[in-house]
Parts: sequence; structure tokens; C-alpha cells
Amino acid sequence: VRPVLTPLAVGFGLAGVFMVGALLVRQIPVLEAQVAQVLNFADEGSLPLLVLITAFTGVAEELFFRGALYAAVPRHPVLWSTVAYVLATAATGNVMLAFAAGLLGLLCGLQRRASGGILAPILTHVSWSLSMLLVLPLLIA
Repeated sequence: VRPVLTPLAVGFGLAGVFMVGALLVRQIPVLEAQVAQVLNFADEGSLPLLVLITAFTGVAEELFFRGALYAAVPRHPVLWSTVAYVLATAATGNVMLAFAAGLLGLLCGLQRRASGGILAPILTHVSWSLSMLLVLPLLIA
């Protein structure tokens, strides 16, 4: 039970940090617009389907970035898997998504190194992502 609870607590804790950050971001119109751009996708479609896609995407990203890529990098895999994740996310053109990818990627990379597996990063990523989907729209409206 404990190996599951810790990464969930980390994911929800990081989400809490982002919620506080959202209160600050609301004061900066250009950054608020970047967040709103992402949140607009949450207004389109079925919420249960969005939850499923969000969870699946978090698992898939961790399988690749903290699974396959991390294992393939011989030196500094936390650094390089995080850089790759940020670059892939930056391709969206959204500064706030790239910033989030940097923090989440680094945290999940450190979890991968500490745990030796990908379950902890997956649980952290999915709990964080679902919190962003379900709670962040309440703060940025």
C-alpha cells in the first residue's frame, strides 16, 4: 500500500503547488491565456472520456519517457528524459505546458531513479494530470 500512496501524495502535492501557482498566473494575462488555451479542450467533449484519455496519456508518457527512454540513456537519464519531455511538450507552442513538463518530468525522473521502476512516476503523473483536468478549471475561468 505504501509504494502506491507515496507517489499519489506526491502527484496531489504537486497539483496543490500548481493550484497556488494558478492564483498567481491569473494575474498575468499572457500566462493566463496560455493556461486557458489548454483548459478550453476540457470544455469540449465528454468528461468521462477526457478522464480516460488524460489517465491513458499519463501512463503512455511515463512508459516512454521514464521507461524506454530513461533505460536507453546511459548517463544522466533523469536530465535527458526531462529535457526530451520538455522539448516534446514545447512543440505545442504553449509555454505553460512546457514549464509544467519541466517540473513534472524532473519529479518523475527522480522517482524513477529512486524506485527503480515506472509505477511511481505513472501514479504521480496520472494523479497530477487528473487534478489539473478536474480542479484547475475552477481556478482559471
